[in-house]
Amino acid sequence: MEAYVFDYDLIIYAGRVFCEDTGLDGPGAVAIVGDRVVESGAGIAGSAKQTLRFPDAVLLPGLIDMHAHPGLPETRYGVDPDVEFLRRGVTTVLSQGDAGAGDLDEYLEKVIAVSKTRVLLALNLSRTGEKNPIANMESIDDADTKACIAAIESGGDAIWGISFNTGTHNPVDPHEVMDRGLSVAEATDSPILFGSRQASDWSLDDQLALLRPGDILTYCFNGRPENLLEDGAVRTGVLAASDRGIRFDVGHGMASFSYSIAEPCIEQGFWPDTISSDQYREHTGSVPQHDLPRTLSKLIAAGMPEEDAFARVTSRPAELLGLSEEIGTLMPGACADLAVLKYNERASSLEDVDGVKKQGGCWEPVATVRAGEVVS
Repeated sequence: MEAYVFDYDLIIYAGRVFCEDTGLDGPGAVAIVGDRVVESGAGIAGSAKQTLRFPDAVLLPGLIDMHAHPGLPETRYGVDPDVEFLRRGVTTVLSQGDAGAGDLDEYLEKVIAVSKTRVLLALNLSRTGEKNPIANMESIDDADTKACIAAIESGGDAIWGISFNTGTHNPVDPHEVMDRGLSVAEATDSPILFGSRQASDWSLDDQLALLRPGDILTYCFNGRPENLLEDGAVRTGVLAASDRGIRFDVGHGMASFSYSIAEPCIEQGFWPDTISSDQYREHTGSVPQHDLPRTLSKLIAAGMPEEDAFARVTSRPAELLGLSEEIGTLMPGACADLAVLKYNERASSLEDVDGVKKQGGCWEPVATVRAGEVVS
């Protein structure tokens, strides 16, 4: 007897299919063969080995977290990406400095190579990554430029760029950290994921002026000194940096998202380029669970239109990662990474790091598909 031949391996129908890249926003489906999207939109019909239906949910390209901490268990922040990200709709995550030149090989072997989640690395300027218990740089010698350059050149496609922070938690000269980070970025033609000083001894405007087009400032809505606002308005230096091609990322974490900063910025038309969770070890088991869907819900609560918030966890970060034809899209031929989210009107209030709460619903993960495989 002849075996039945299916048209597709998987079809997922949803009450709403959203993809900024292809312009989809309405009822429809995504059809998958192997690890590739072959059709997306309305009117998809045919037989499939597996069919899923989510009439009350939105189907998106797999979410992309541009700043989080998939890492080795012995590091300060690292969590298992397949446990903490993949099952919550995040199919691609950029590590913010979880490894440096000294432990890159271990990171490649024990995190990137074995994870279903697509993990990319912004290599830490510190050669020890995040293994030091208090600060990633105990002295300026930890910012070993030669070792960092060599690691980037040997790390291949797993390394997106370089990460460093001029903040007050490192007992080193922040200007020297900036100088060394820029020298590595220039020598390797790499973008920077940058955490600014956030202290009155070095203005944000002056730090932004040193960055280059394509570099990303994270923690953009933090409420500390030298934030994005000056006298209630978005700083002229911030607007100038954006015009030059500097990109701005949320990096929520446990200390870097304040409605008092986000709401005026959004009201004045200054929106983040990417929304990221900065999810790490201390968030494990949090109630409510801190994750990327909850973070994007907070940006919507702060005034961003829903469609624009969705784009900033899909197509926009894909572009910054240089992977816009592979991820962040439902275009035929793209990798079949998908996230299904459902709106929970009764979810816990959306709280910022200052304890300010916004009532209302929250987008929550229902299902994830990674490279054509249903993983949750």
